[in-house]
Amino acid sequence: MKQLKIQTQVGFTLLELLVVLGIIAMLAGIVGPQVMKHMGESKTKAAKVQIEDLSATLDMYKLDLGRYPTTEEGLKALIESPDSAKRWNGPYLQKAKIPLDPWQQEYHYTSPGEHGRFDLYSLGADAKDGGEGEDQDLVNWE
Repeated sequence: MKQLKIQTQVGFTLLELLVVLGIIAMLAGIVGPQVMKHMGESKTKAAKVQIEDLSATLDMYKLDLGRYPTTEEGLKALIESPDSAKRWNGPYLQKAKIPLDPWQQEYHYTSPGEHGRFDLYSLGADAKDGGEGEDQDLVNWE
């Protein structure tokens, strides 16, 4: 006797694939905005931590030299000895460059500051004064 082999094809139909893609698109539409919101919040938190770290580093600089870097010397004084710094004991940062804020902008530094010994701040995502959420200014004096 001769045996007949019946071949069946196993796979998904085009309709099934389209349904799955539609479900994935709906989930992405719901989850995507929430992920972006949390990403903005994490950048704000990271900027606050960096400002605290830079403030502590500026305090170490003051312990060695008896003063904070001037506005003209800026944060660069933490990695390179200013000409007027006789007891400079740096570099005070591990890396050879000043960190940028999470939005890839430079931190603003003035000494003496309007709000304290020095003012150190980031203007947030919009790089403009004021703002809310991710655009808010992040400062060392509050």
